[in-house]
Amino acid sequence: MSSHQANHISFGTDGFRGVIARDFTFDVVRKTAQGMADYIAYKYMRTDKPSVAVGYDRRFMSDLFAKTVAEVLAANGLEVTLSSTPVATPAISLLTTKGFGLGVIITASHNKHNYNGIKVKQNGRSAPPSVTAEIENYVAKAVPMKPAGEPLKMKDFRPAYVEYLNSKVPAAKTLAKLSGPVVVDFMYGVGAETAAELFNSKNVVKLRDRHDPLFGGMAPEPVEKNLAELVAEVKKRKALFGVALDGDADRFALVSDKGQYMTPCQTAPLMLEYLLSKGQFKGKIVQAVSMGYLTKRIARAANLAFDEVPVGFKYIAEKMLSEDVTFGVEESGGYAWKGNLPERDGALTALFVTELVAKTGKSVSALYAEIEKKYGKSFFTRRDFNLEKAIPNKHSFAVKIKKKLPKLLLGHKITETNTIDGLKIILDNDWWVLMRPSGTEPLLRTYAETDSQESTKKLLDLAFKFVEPK
Repeated sequence: MSSHQANHISFGTDGFRGVIARDFTFDVVRKTAQGMADYIAYKYMRTDKPSVAVGYDRRFMSDLFAKTVAEVLAANGLEVTLSSTPVATPAISLLTTKGFGLGVIITASHNKHNYNGIKVKQNGRSAPPSVTAEIENYVAKAVPMKPAGEPLKMKDFRPAYVEYLNSKVPAAKTLAKLSGPVVVDFMYGVGAETAAELFNSKNVVKLRDRHDPLFGGMAPEPVEKNLAELVAEVKKRKALFGVALDGDADRFALVSDKGQYMTPCQTAPLMLEYLLSKGQFKGKIVQAVSMGYLTKRIARAANLAFDEVPVGFKYIAEKMLSEDVTFGVEESGGYAWKGNLPERDGALTALFVTELVAKTGKSVSALYAEIEKKYGKSFFTRRDFNLEKAIPNKHSFAVKIKKKLPKLLLGHKITETNTIDGLKIILDNDWWVLMRPSGTEPLLRTYAETDSQESTKKLLDLAFKFVEPK
């Protein structure tokens, strides 16, 4: 995430982020851009240097930070094109498959309004950890070049992105097939920049689509506590469903026709079951370690390979590039599937759910009732605890807790422990609990899923007891 030292920036689960004017300043942005330029100069010493697409979201001063990045890169002799409008993060990922070797976007994703950040894109997805680690090393030693004062090359990147989305799910045609309205909540984020074309239908009710760099006073994160307005609108309009996109439009949340917020552990099986019903996918199912058991049960029933990776969509993207993967999902609302970019995309996921409802002719709640009947119930909760001090080493934390685990939890045998990202404890009936220290701040994230709200709460309480200093 962020760092208080101007000479050390670190790319966390997806990019570098910091508080504007404290960690995220023009000096830090210039230094980061120079680090990227130095990395490119070294990496492409004997070959043509990649051209770079630079984009930005709707946050405070994002356009100026993006211009600063573009100026420094251009001063280093790189061919740079700057977006002429705010643009969704997946649009920049797309451009790295259409002639640009590298993409940079100024965004702090779902963080509060006082944050900003930088994401680096390559080959249609977030740059892998090996690349961002190298860039970090160059940033530490970077001395920014002065801009030459030449006018920057600018372009509206939105049409290429809209064309891509329509090629996957024809928006107008699919929306026209719906039997009632749907509600799209943009959370004041950049997703609304493509809304005019994609979601321009009499069937669509748009919420929070105007430009507000304060995001209406809440973080533009599509989680239940931030979606009361969407839930109310779905009920009021008797809508088929509601969807929400986060601040940079790569994440997605679903609200059913009954106005129920669907957790990613409930949304993912809906999508996966529909995807498999098409009959053409036989690849692996990959999910973040913080995801649930329904997708695992569907994979088991369909005889498909199943894999869990650390938290961070870049790990799913790596698998999608190197293996045959049908579907990838992370707990924070990132979804990707075969035939598209190896990247999460909120607008594409919204169109996919629209197609799912239009083609099946069934409501989200009816479709989910079928999932529950076949694969069981899912009650998933995430709870974050503040700690007295940060836990610097996730692995040694996991090993320490693992040693003191009892044989049974809530009367069930522990059948598996997973230490790829914190400690995940899996019981004989698929119930699970994950304890994941932040690594950068004094925070412990705990996640659990069982077949009842009560049992999930009990598992989370137990997790806290394991960590409490005795």
